[in-house]
Amino acid sequence: MKVLPVILNLDYKKVTVQRNDYEKTDSSQLANIAFEIFLIREFENMLLKLAADDCIHGPVHTSIGHEACAVGTMAVLNPTDKIVSTHRGHHHYLAKLISSYFPSGFNILKDNVPKELIEEIPRLLGEVMGLSIGCCQGRGGSMHLRDEKIGFIGSNAIVAGGVPLATGAAFASKFRKKNNVTVCFLGDGAVQQGVFHEAINLAGIWKLPIIYFIENNQYAVGTSVKDAAGMEDLARKGCAYNCVNRIVDGMDPIAVISSLNEALQTINETQLPVLIEAKCYRFPHHSGPMAGSNFGYRSKEEEEKWRKLDPYSAYTEKLIKYNLLNDGQIEQLKTKAGEIIANAVARCTISRDKKYIVKKELWPDKDKIEEGLRSDGKEFDGISFSEKEDFTEFVKNVYSDSIAAVTGRNMEKNNKVFVLGEEVANFGGGAYGATKGLFQKYPHRVLNTPISEAGFVGLAGGAAIDGLRPVIEIMFADFSLVAADQLFNQIGKLRYMYGNTTHMPVIVRIRIAIGCGYGGQHSMDPVGLFALFSGWHIVAPSNAFDYIGLFNSAMRCMDPVLVLEHNELYPKEVDIPTGNLDYFVKIGKAKIVRHGNDVTVLSYSSTVDLCIDAAEELVKEGIDAEVIDLRTISPTDIDYEMVGESLRKTGVILIVEQASRSMCIGQDISHECQTRFFDYLDGPIALVSGLDIPNPVSKPLEDECIPDVKQVKEMISMVAKREI
Repeated sequence: MKVLPVILNLDYKKVTVQRNDYEKTDSSQLANIAFEIFLIREFENMLLKLAADDCIHGPVHTSIGHEACAVGTMAVLNPTDKIVSTHRGHHHYLAKLISSYFPSGFNILKDNVPKELIEEIPRLLGEVMGLSIGCCQGRGGSMHLRDEKIGFIGSNAIVAGGVPLATGAAFASKFRKKNNVTVCFLGDGAVQQGVFHEAINLAGIWKLPIIYFIENNQYAVGTSVKDAAGMEDLARKGCAYNCVNRIVDGMDPIAVISSLNEALQTINETQLPVLIEAKCYRFPHHSGPMAGSNFGYRSKEEEEKWRKLDPYSAYTEKLIKYNLLNDGQIEQLKTKAGEIIANAVARCTISRDKKYIVKKELWPDKDKIEEGLRSDGKEFDGISFSEKEDFTEFVKNVYSDSIAAVTGRNMEKNNKVFVLGEEVANFGGGAYGATKGLFQKYPHRVLNTPISEAGFVGLAGGAAIDGLRPVIEIMFADFSLVAADQLFNQIGKLRYMYGNTTHMPVIVRIRIAIGCGYGGQHSMDPVGLFALFSGWHIVAPSNAFDYIGLFNSAMRCMDPVLVLEHNELYPKEVDIPTGNLDYFVKIGKAKIVRHGNDVTVLSYSSTVDLCIDAAEELVKEGIDAEVIDLRTISPTDIDYEMVGESLRKTGVILIVEQASRSMCIGQDISHECQTRFFDYLDGPIALVSGLDIPNPVSKPLEDECIPDVKQVKEMISMVAKREI
């Protein structure tokens, strides 16, 4: 064996500053920085008082000790640059507010604080308190903040949950050729999350304009970096991902400014993403006012050592020592910061018996609690919806070819549309032909991704927030579980949590491979999973005509839409209108595909044809079944009006789907029909579904798991005869 050394060309350095860095900094900027630090500290201390007086419902993750990280970063950024923050993000929000509203050349010692800024701070406080005046109408609270006006994309309560969203915002900037950057703040704990590595890998591959800023405050709750990472410097993590990596003193705002300036220069010159690890300290415990030493995971001696570096005192001591500000000016800045926070508190509370009490008139209206979960639908104003009967000339088209055709048509009409997923640009059309010809026509908008569903799904979510129209292909339904946080905690919830201040126009296309022999980890029907999360629309077209119309509606929709594609349907030919890929089929509108009088059969996707075949065979037995293709199967979108009209005629219902019993939606549909139409039911609601097991690979065993014509026929007959 021969062992050879490997030469690593890594850009991994530490940034430090000296006295002359302070002295060459503009005096007004030095004063502004001190004011910002004082303002943030005053705000955070006030939150602890308000929490003690029961004015805040939920946790308070203060940034006491982190101020220099936010203030130094925002001092460098432009107003158009974007920020994604964490559950500990008040300081980021406040610093971005100040940098957005302080005009160029502003000097806090001479100039009046802009009224707009003074008016905005109560919106932040109101949000933390859960009030209607909050930036997200009180729905997000302390951990879910957003203000599009200042480029604050959002803060995120899931550790590392915002990292792929920020990467998506940076992707959108590059996609649109905008000259701005995104700064993604994350804590030391987030570096251990897989989605961090997936997202930063994408940034390195695609050379995105993003700075990943790790606020390493030494502890993830009570677990030290040493115990969690096995290394002292987390910046080393970025060396694997084509990043420029820096370590900086996160307690010194001038050091942070120097590091950010270098990062922006690096991005401009090399187009490489930058990872900055700022060594800082969180003085209170993870949440609340108590010190971490009270819980035993760190010592009082350690806390005291870091206290000497506290930016609230250490920074101003340097200014005085270097004769850059005097004691009187420091006190002037503290007084001004205190007055602004006091004004915000007075806007949100009244004081009684030395306690703060929330102003009752500021609580959100309970009657509006469900508003903003989804778009109001105005994007469909003026749209005419079509059915097959509205056309006279047709051409045969294969299901999978129709997917590619309608996707390409939307890419042609809208340059904000892009497609991403595993292998979508390979094999002449992806793994199963659904992107045929698209890469050749749009090479920069059809993107192969690494095998990293959480990373690229989250990136798509961030790009959608920034106004792009991503189409995600998830190769197998089971793989959506790998991306569950981004699909459900992020894409499905953010519109509502951010107070209806953002759209989320994401299309996710998923292949259902039941019956293909792929086994239990590639054969899931995900409808029951996605139906658990209220932010999603789910469509399951059973033919190429419906696919085109529903995809066009999904593309126009401002909410996330799951498009289910069954592998069994890909090779099937169906008539589609000649020369027309622009019609719309309405999301939430079912279709009667066989009229009948004896039993109502509800189905979707590939089982629709199965139900029609079974119904036709029963005609000779004198049973006339009505088959309804639901087409849209998200719980709040199901066309119960059509179901009810059919039931009034037939008196009984059978639901047929391929999903396993625990993953199907038949039980929910049954409950809803029982509640809505009890007076019209002549018998129990019946359900045919797959067996409640992971599909085996063995063909005869898998066939046993899946409903067939015989089983459906027998159940229709029993329901029609009231024999169950």
